[in-house]
Amino acid sequence: MSKLNVALTIAGTDPSGGAGIMADLKSFQARGAYGMAVVTSVVAQNTQGVQDICNLDQKILDEQLKSVFSDITPDAIKTGMLAEVETIERVSQYLNTISCPYVLDPVMVATSGDRLISTEAVEALKEKLLPIATIITPNLPETEVLFGKELKDEAAILEAGKVIQSKYGVKNVVIKGGHLEKEAKDFLFLEDGEVVMFSSERIHTKHTHGTGCTYAAVITAELAKGKSVQEAVGTAKHFITEAIKTAPELGHGNGPVNHVSYKGD
Repeated sequence: MSKLNVALTIAGTDPSGGAGIMADLKSFQARGAYGMAVVTSVVAQNTQGVQDICNLDQKILDEQLKSVFSDITPDAIKTGMLAEVETIERVSQYLNTISCPYVLDPVMVATSGDRLISTEAVEALKEKLLPIATIITPNLPETEVLFGKELKDEAAILEAGKVIQSKYGVKNVVIKGGHLEKEAKDFLFLEDGEVVMFSSERIHTKHTHGTGCTYAAVITAELAKGKSVQEAVGTAKHFITEAIKTAPELGHGNGPVNHVSYKGD
């Protein structure tokens, strides 16, 4: 049996299975990567919202990171919910010891609208993690936080991507346009200055819980397998479109997507 490429997620949990490390591990598996997970926060959440959050003690977070990094070297790493400044600083220390691709999903607000990290953590994220990321994957609300202005149209999005790259030293940025009113268009800003757009039909559904986690996790799995950033984002776009289209309609709120529906290469 050939060696599996290894993807690591460092993020929060979701007991309902739609977001966080649960979605990440499902996505890694679906894309043929071996998944590992370090838990940063235990989150009581479901399709209806976030009920409570327990950010793990820094000692057990450090021990988890040490366990992974001392034994199985990841081929790509993704970070999701990093709720505290201390968590971001500790994770950055480990990320700086390895040269594999790093996907930063700047998780700030849940699909339900619940805020997941503090203002201080957002500032630490900008300073410590954005400059070392291979690619970041903000949605429109998260892009507005990083850009500092409201995004009213495509021209503003195109400006925002370039500003974020130059201001924070980010190599690649994909701004997910799922919140746009017409088609679902994503904007990939590559480090060579090229901008690539990925469009898909808009699927009118409330079942979008964990879409951001899933999208970034697929990118991570593809980078772990040696794919280029553009190839990885293209696969993630196809994957998430099919996952939303075939959502199992679970729960009483914003249901999860289908992590096993996409059959593409």
